[in-house]
Amino acid sequence: MNIHLIAVGDKMPRWVQEGYREYARRMPRECALKLSEISARHRGKHADIARITRDEGKHMIEAIPRSSRVVALEVKGRSWSTEDLSRQLENWMASGQDVSLLVGGPDGLASECREQADQLWSLSPLTLPHPLVRVIVAEQLYRAWSILRNHPYHRA
Repeated sequence: MNIHLIAVGDKMPRWVQEGYREYARRMPRECALKLSEISARHRGKHADIARITRDEGKHMIEAIPRSSRVVALEVKGRSWSTEDLSRQLENWMASGQDVSLLVGGPDGLASECREQADQLWSLSPLTLPHPLVRVIVAEQLYRAWSILRNHPYHRA
């Protein structure tokens, strides 16, 4: 099973790239984490944000592998504890089906992406910057996997 992190933005600061890579590298082959970056559209002074968000959403949907379970990261989604995420990961791995996690850009996720989703996941009621979400998701997935394998990384 692969976990596809499909995220808007392709010019991330080095600390985001390094943070994401560190945790993605730790994930085992049985649930490898793979990043697909969708180019963020230019947002000028009089940009049509609704159109831009729809366009980014269209490209995100096109990046979802066939027969993949789709989980949209959405502030209005369901929040999971680390242990809940660990159970989710266990279920995803047992199904053998790839999982695609969708992370919107600076103006959020297109409604078409939310409609396509099998699940809506909220990391927090706070609005988090989309670059930081990549690092948080990668770390939490690694932590969830470490719980499943009784790895000492998770000490709570």
